[in-house]
Amino acid sequence: MKALPLLAALAVSLVPAAAVAEDQFKLLVIAAPSTYHYEYIPVARENLERLARLHGFAVTWTSDGTAFDGDLGQYATVMFLNTPAETLSEPRRRRFEAYMRGGGNALVVHRAAIIPPAAWPWYEQLVGRSFVNHPMLQTGVVTVTDKSFPATFGLPDRWIWSDEYYVTANPYKVTIHPVLNADETSYDPTRIWPGQIGRRMGKDHPEAWYHSYEKGRVFVTLLGHNVEMYRDDRYLQHLLGGIYWTATGRGQG
Repeated sequence: MKALPLLAALAVSLVPAAAVAEDQFKLLVIAAPSTYHYEYIPVARENLERLARLHGFAVTWTSDGTAFDGDLGQYATVMFLNTPAETLSEPRRRRFEAYMRGGGNALVVHRAAIIPPAAWPWYEQLVGRSFVNHPMLQTGVVTVTDKSFPATFGLPDRWIWSDEYYVTANPYKVTIHPVLNADETSYDPTRIWPGQIGRRMGKDHPEAWYHSYEKGRVFVTLLGHNVEMYRDDRYLQHLLGGIYWTATGRGQG
């Protein structure tokens, strides 16, 4: 009979070790507040950390870039979340460049795709497209152009979405693989602020894409302007697909 309490105690002692699963990978998120993008931060953090718990990966959150002073090699991917990349100091830029050349990966979301011309050409090529301007936020239709890519899993072929549909150019002639496209017939690209000129891109208007850069994987989505978007299950699934692919390289059909 004495063996029973001993076995019970042993079973209890083993539960914590068995219940704690090792994280599959680590994600570094830099989300710095700016004039037009700050309300989203607590909402995005809460929901990204919820996704991390659900899918077994770790998230490190930084608002000022100090994490770039440490070992970036521990992170499977770095997410620039609505954060102007030029806010990084020169030493931190060099560390991120070294990280990508060493096989690191990157995910760029909405405002983080905008960088002033010549401010950091290396990063502009990492993004793969250069920002021109955008019309006012409008409801339009986003079409899936690559159903085999994880960031489109769960999205309808034609997705009604409201956002700032960025207009971009390709001065560095970077080859990208679009996965989402904006249907310009579904909104007014010329609806823009006084003093600016609304531009059309035509049928080829990518809003999300992937490509290789240095020795790493890069996923870019231009969607994600409003705080409520970071509560939207489809949008979060879109981000999760980008995180999963950049971090692991898996899931692509």
